[in-house]
Amino acid sequence: MRDIILDGKRLAREIEEELAIRVKRLKEKTGETPILATILVGDDPASATYVRMKGNACERVGMESLRIALPYETNTEELLRKIDELNAHPRVKGILLQHPVPHHIDERACFDRISLEKDVDGVTSLGFGKLALGGKAFGAATPTGIMRLLEHYGIDVSGKRAVVVGRSPILGKPMAMMLLNAHATVTICHSRTKDLPDIIKEADIVVGAVGKPEFIRGKWIKNGAIVIDAGYHPGGKGDIELSAVIGRTLAYTPVPGGVGPMTIATLISQTVEAAEREVERKES
Repeated sequence: MRDIILDGKRLAREIEEELAIRVKRLKEKTGETPILATILVGDDPASATYVRMKGNACERVGMESLRIALPYETNTEELLRKIDELNAHPRVKGILLQHPVPHHIDERACFDRISLEKDVDGVTSLGFGKLALGGKAFGAATPTGIMRLLEHYGIDVSGKRAVVVGRSPILGKPMAMMLLNAHATVTICHSRTKDLPDIIKEADIVVGAVGKPEFIRGKWIKNGAIVIDAGYHPGGKGDIELSAVIGRTLAYTPVPGGVGPMTIATLISQTVEAAEREVERKES
């Protein structure tokens, strides 16, 4: 069986080339450079790396990145005030609050403080609700990137049985919702699901979003499945035992180079779209 490698790294480069053109047009039209504001609370090395990568992507397409680093001791009220400042900042078109924040902060309250128009990471409850009901809002960056990757490679999910392993509010749940909206039949599982191997064996599409290295074993996945691994762990491992399925899938995302680059490309793309929408509102 010939696997289609869902090359997110290559597609992300193509997206950035298109975004650079759109950013140039925005600058010519408005005389301003769009800004993506990133907020990092604490000194988690992995989170700092992710924020830096997103800032580098902004630079590649001609945008600006406003990086805000707050100490670990920052409390919920202080973080809410900072988000309010960015909501009111006229040149900031998108706001990213890097997950996770320290445990003493009410992360959900802070996510929901981000204005809908600037919620380019798709983390607000309002945005999730609008998308679930068919409204207009930015989707969570990782699942939106996955859907774009599937579309790019001509993979139609309509009518297929999809199993999403993971239920986080910024990955598993919105992923399931997006697949459902695309007419897949969706089952949401997690680490406590009974008979998980048997459920996965029935899936045409398997999405690993559980956050545990190689938690999903290759022998659970049937031949000809579409395998989407949204995890990344030390040693280059994902949430799925990919080495045991390569050669017998219809398509799969490599780790690294599959889902990760699409997450960043989606975040930047949605920031550019937010800037374009603002221009349209002002002109209407």
